[in-house]
Parts: sequence; C-alpha cells; structure tokens
Amino acid sequence: MKLPDTLGAALALARGRIPAAETRLLLGALTGASTAQIAAYPERALAPELALRFVDMLVRREQGEPVAYLLGEREFYGRSFRVSPAVLIPRPETELIVDTVLARVSPEAALRILDLGTGSGALGVSLALELPAAQVTAVDISPAALAVAAANAQRLGARLRCLESDWFAAVQGEVFDLIVSNPPYIAAGDPHLEEGDVRFEPPGALASGPAGLDDLARIAAEAPAHLSSGGWLLMEHGYDQGAAVRDLLLARGFLDVASARDLAGIERIGFGRRP
Repeated sequence: MKLPDTLGAALALARGRIPAAETRLLLGALTGASTAQIAAYPERALAPELALRFVDMLVRREQGEPVAYLLGEREFYGRSFRVSPAVLIPRPETELIVDTVLARVSPEAALRILDLGTGSGALGVSLALELPAAQVTAVDISPAALAVAAANAQRLGARLRCLESDWFAAVQGEVFDLIVSNPPYIAAGDPHLEEGDVRFEPPGALASGPAGLDDLARIAAEAPAHLSSGGWLLMEHGYDQGAAVRDLLLARGFLDVASARDLAGIERIGFGRRP
C-alpha cells in the first residue's frame, strides 16, 4: 500500500473502505486539522510518520476496531473521556442516567454517590462535576479500568474515590444517597456480541447470564443495604428489559419504581427509591 503524501491522497486511499466522516476524524486527530481544513486544503502535505500512523489506523478500522479506541477518547456529557480496550466505550444513552439524577436532586446537595462498574469513569466523573458538593465513589472489578477512571477524574478535575471491587464488596458497611450503574446486560450468546464495536470491548462489561439480567438482579438485591432512607438506585438496561428491571426493583421493596426513556422513546434506565 502506497503511503499517502497529502490529506487528499489519504482521503482517496480510505474512500470506499471506511466512512468519510471517520476518515476525517482520524486525519484530524493525527494532524490537528479541522474537518473544514481537511476539505479545503487537500494538497496539505502529510509527513511520512503521520502517513504510516494513518494507514495503520485505517487498516485497524477497516477490520472493525472502534474509532474511540483508535483515537483513545470519546465524548460523554460534553466532556472528552480517555478510553482504552480495558473499558466499555461511553455511549449517549448512558447520559440519560446523569439527566435523570439531575432532575431529582439539588445541585448543591452534599450527596454520597456510588458508581458501580465505573469503567472509564464517565458516570462517576460527570456526576462529580455536575454535583460539586457530592462525594463520589467509583468501583470496578478491573484494575485496568480503574486506572482509566482515575486518570479521567484527574484530567477533568473531578473528586473521585476509586476502589477495586466486585460490586459492593469493597464498600461493606457504607451507605449512599444515590447508586448508579451501567452494568453488563446483554444475554450470553447474543449474536450482537459478535458484531460491530462490541467485538473489541471487554466481554465482562457486556454479557450477564442467559437473559442478561444476572448483574441487574444482584445489584437490585444488594443495593438496599447500601442506600440511605429515600436513596435512589438507577440502572441502565437493555432496550427490552424495562419491565423485567421494574419487577426486580419492586421485588426488593423499592418505591416510585419507573423507567426513563431515551430520545427514541426506548426504556433505558430503571430506577426506584428505598423506603
């Protein structure tokens, strides 16, 4: 494969192999050029070392590797989060948890918040920054994921306590006003696990039992012991799991159980309040 020596040559090389918008993202990350500059100045020279990196990224993307991993970052709630293959890529639907929380609490409230399975720290860091008086604890069973979350917190200026933990194991005896989680909720064996970006994401952050409900059920069962009176639990779930998650919460005695829908009208977040 001949190395492209200009932006235009790089665009031409990628044409038909990956979407043009992704090509511009990759070139922009490598060169610092904006989308408009890439379009306006196709004759702009591309240094050999950058051309090599571009070809490498092009081949990896053509093989399906997510753009977020190639770039090492993904936007979440208006902020750029660093990501690696050690963590799930933050997705727009998870922002609904932050919106749902902010609609229910005062921004000045000194809340104790627990983010279960924090991954990149997207939820915990966002809540820490949106609710500066809050004390946010983020837990994850993966040390590599925790390192990513801690680095994101430091880079974005968020106060975040990070603990290695199998769900609630490291916070025994602690009580929180708010517990949030984007746990694994895909059914093991689901064919979607072999498609698209998820092929490259950590399997432990995706699948959870034959119906995808194992971790959701465990969190619902253990959360009441870690919630203050009136405290809320909010969990992201699959597009068809809303009724099942509401049943899990009701069975554990939660009040005001409901679901929040995304912009497409799909139930994405199940939540309830401890009596």
